[in-house]
Amino acid sequence: MAKRRAPACVIVAIANQKGGVGKSTTAINLGAALALRGERVLLVDTDPQANATSGLGFTRGDFTHSVYESLIGDLPVEEVVEPTRVKDLYLAPASIDLAGAEIELVARFAREKALTRALDGAKARYDTILIDCPPSLGLITVNALTAADEVLIPIQCEYYALEGLSQLLRNIELIQSNLNPHLKIEGVVLTMYSRRTRLTTEVAAQVREHFGEVAYETAIPRTVRLAEAPSFGEPIELFDRTSPGALAYRYLAAEFRRRHGRS
Repeated sequence: MAKRRAPACVIVAIANQKGGVGKSTTAINLGAALALRGERVLLVDTDPQANATSGLGFTRGDFTHSVYESLIGDLPVEEVVEPTRVKDLYLAPASIDLAGAEIELVARFAREKALTRALDGAKARYDTILIDCPPSLGLITVNALTAADEVLIPIQCEYYALEGLSQLLRNIELIQSNLNPHLKIEGVVLTMYSRRTRLTTEVAAQVREHFGEVAYETAIPRTVRLAEAPSFGEPIELFDRTSPGALAYRYLAAEFRRRHGRS
């Protein structure tokens, strides 16, 4: 019997120009949940705030090179990667140097494809590459969307949940038209979900109506343990694997894998 061919690497940009919606939390915990299900996962932190980097227990002194050198210095991402405490989860860390990368990229040739070039050699080594984007629609986010196959959009269950998303969706359309015709919206995931509030129910219904089957069935709950985990430098699976947050990200990972034919 012929051996089944493993699915190709998928690159997913986790993006929303609003801050505080759970991008880094989702990048860390979805990545960890996928790795613990047997996938080899790379998390690329492109946010100057470096929340995904610190949330995995890294500080600036723990690494020599960062994603900044990949964007500005053409250093392949493979030379930036650090192993994490989770088996098969790897990190390309961010540093504050990325804050200046937006300006430095302006003068570069093919500036929108710097991250695409940097990731080229890494794709053969991973099942999934997750890119944690900054909370803006600048050149770094454009680079992430140009390099990605798919976009995952976390949406916080709050009153203005969909406000501003139209600009992100327009930018995705522009990138599809001009830079990356294969880019698609992979999914929308509700974060900070609380069944006890009427607002959450209304926002969830609004999001599911707007996005249809693109919206994930799994919603990520608002929990204290999930909020505490980054300060200990651990994904929720290591910090408290019995918590509702850990269970939710396991479900999200299972749903992600089913969508990609990996379950």
